This record gives sequence, C-alpha cells and structure tokens, in this order.
Amino acid sequence: MRFNEIGQQLRAYRMESGLKAEEISARLGVSRAALYRYEKGEVIKLDTVNRLAELLKISPLTLLGIGVEYYAKPVGYAERLRQVEEAADQILQVFGPVCYLITSDQFDSMLGQIFEETAEAAGADKPLARAAAEQLLTVMLSRKRMYASRKPSIISILTLGTLQKFLTDGVCPHAPLSERTRAQARESALFEAELIANLMESEPIGLQLGLMAQGEPNGPFTLLRSRERATLAINPFPADSLPSAQSGVAMITNAEDAVAAHQRVAEQTWRDAVKGGAAAARVRALIKAVRG
Repeated sequence: MRFNEIGQQLRAYRMESGLKAEEISARLGVSRAALYRYEKGEVIKLDTVNRLAELLKISPLTLLGIGVEYYAKPVGYAERLRQVEEAADQILQVFGPVCYLITSDQFDSMLGQIFEETAEAAGADKPLARAAAEQLLTVMLSRKRMYASRKPSIISILTLGTLQKFLTDGVCPHAPLSERTRAQARESALFEAELIANLMESEPIGLQLGLMAQGEPNGPFTLLRSRERATLAINPFPADSLPSAQSGVAMITNAEDAVAAHQRVAEQTWRDAVKGGAAAARVRALIKAVRG
C-alpha cells in the first residue's frame, strides 16, 4: 500500500466532509497529531482505515485508492487535484472558459470579494460560510503557487460557448450579488479573456491554448501525467464555483482504459482546435461583441 497516497486522499475527504481534524481524531480515539501524521503518509492500520471510511461516509477501498474517487464539493476536489498537480509534469485540460492555473491575481481577488459577499448574506450561517470560503481559496491559491514554482506544461482547450457565457454573466454566475459586484465580475471575466487572447498570440514555452470553435464536449475533464502515472479528473465544478456548489460529482481515477479513452478525445480535439493568432482573433471578437 502507498501510505502517502492514502494520507493525501484522507486529507481531501476530510476537507470534503466539513469535519475538523479534532472532531475526527476524537471520534477515532487518537490525537489530532496522529491524524495529521496519517495524512502525511504514516503507516495506518486497516482497522483505522475502516473506521475513518465510516466516519467520512466513503468505502474503505476508495480511501485505499482502489477504483474511482468521488467528490461532491469543490473543496475536496480542489485539494485532491492540488495533490495530483504537485507531481504532474503535463496537464491537459479540455473544456471551460479559463484554465485556473494561468488566471490572473485579479481573478482570485474577485473570487474573494464574491465569496465574502455571499457569506455576508448567509445570516446565522455566516461564520461557517466564511470558513468554507477561506478553506477553498487557500487550496486554490496553493495550486497556483505550486504551478508557479514547478511550471508543468499545460495544454488547455477552451470553447467559444463557455467563454461567451463567462463574459456575459461574469465570474461566479450563480452567486446572488449586488448590481455593483456583478458588474465587477463581468469586467473581471473580460480581463481574463484579454489575457487568454494575449497568451494564445504569444504562445509562451510550456503553455498551449486552443479554441474549440464548434461543438461542446460532453463534460470537462483534465488529464495529468507524471513519471509514474496518468490521472483522469472529470470535474463538474468550474474554477469560479462557490464553496457551497452542488453542481455534480467530480471523479478522479488512474484506470488505464478511462485515461486512454479521454486521451484519444483530447488528441482529436487538439488537432481540430483553432490556435495561435486565429484563436486570439476569435476571442477578441467575442470580447468586442460583449462590450457592444
């Protein structure tokens, strides 16, 4: 068994559950320090795995990394993705208006502002909403810092349909915001689109952006490759999801058949994608149309 990987999944599922480390350790009858050691890869007994799985409402096999991992909240998925990205040499993303790892600092600031406004509207649940927002933002920013230090290669295939919706609705389209903040969210989306167009045109080393001009894939997915393995992440949560989002269930697997099937789709999609200056021109035309 790879205890390091068990520990990583334990941490992701703990965050997914919303339970604090002290709550889980108390129910298990171990110290919080012991729980943290498990998360860092210390040897863990099968009996403890079974009890943890019961607490986290998952199967022991899932916690052992056998089969498919499922995440129903953005924070659990984001934490697990962060762990996989930590070892990835290549990231291939299909679908979506943006690739989060290459978004601007302004995007994160806008997320923070939106999360704060939605937390303020949560009434008696405000402390919990703020804590959830802080936890998700911390994980997201950690992913971005890791990318900046490691610089794995990225291939990202975006779609005109999702990009147009992003520009029309703005960041976090489902968040109930004031008119002022919603206007800022739209401006933030336009800023990110300009950045995307610039990157398409300049084609920096290690970063390739393409545009699927026709059609939409059945759903967004990401392939992450390291020296040891390839991982498939099927993700219903956009980069600008609210912490409370319940838009679907994310899945992560190393199954060879699943990886190979999605790799074939990704390769064909990349071959057909519009790239370089032509893609940048289409994005800028979209920005112009939205601005009116």
